[in-house]
Amino acid sequence: MKKHPDYDNLAIYIDINMKTLELVNLDNNSVLKRYLIATGKAKTPSPIGNWTITEKARWGKGFGTRWMGLNVPWGKYGIHGTNNPSSIGRPASHGCIRMQNKDVEDLYRYVKVGTPVNILGGTFGPFGNGFKVLVPGDRGADVFEVQKRMKRMGYYPGYIDGIYGEGMKAYVIKFRKDNGLSLSHNIDLEFYKALNIYLFE
Repeated sequence: MKKHPDYDNLAIYIDINMKTLELVNLDNNSVLKRYLIATGKAKTPSPIGNWTITEKARWGKGFGTRWMGLNVPWGKYGIHGTNNPSSIGRPASHGCIRMQNKDVEDLYRYVKVGTPVNILGGTFGPFGNGFKVLVPGDRGADVFEVQKRMKRMGYYPGYIDGIYGEGMKAYVIKFRKDNGLSLSHNIDLEFYKALNIYLFE
């Protein structure tokens, strides 16, 4: 017997800037629940994009009382509780979405594997609040988007995983040479422009 027969079509919307998580009934676009959360720090941002819940578990210690994993390709991210409730409402995590334990336990009852999760990080989609210079070692939604664009243009045969690893450096240099850009491993404003990536509000 299902616990919530009226809520079979749910989604989670997370706003990093507002530090909120909403559980939405997609049948009528109504917000069923709204919680205050903690998100990633500037150096370890939460993964902007559209994801899916891939696992549910009852963890402990720093992960609080519940864990809901996401299918982010560049690392292990999820929605979980915390043993540091004072961090809620701030950018305090290594990228995961933290909730009060009572809140994550409540959400856990509704969410199932396969529930879509949309994480918004600002006005500019995968670039959040604006462009940043990407360097080897960086990972995230912005790297993911650059890889997709480079692949479409025939410059990146690698796996699109959102990680600017060693294998990507040579393709960045080739793209720079072919487009008359200064030689550097950085993905900067001139690189974005050459990829035809612009920010629009």
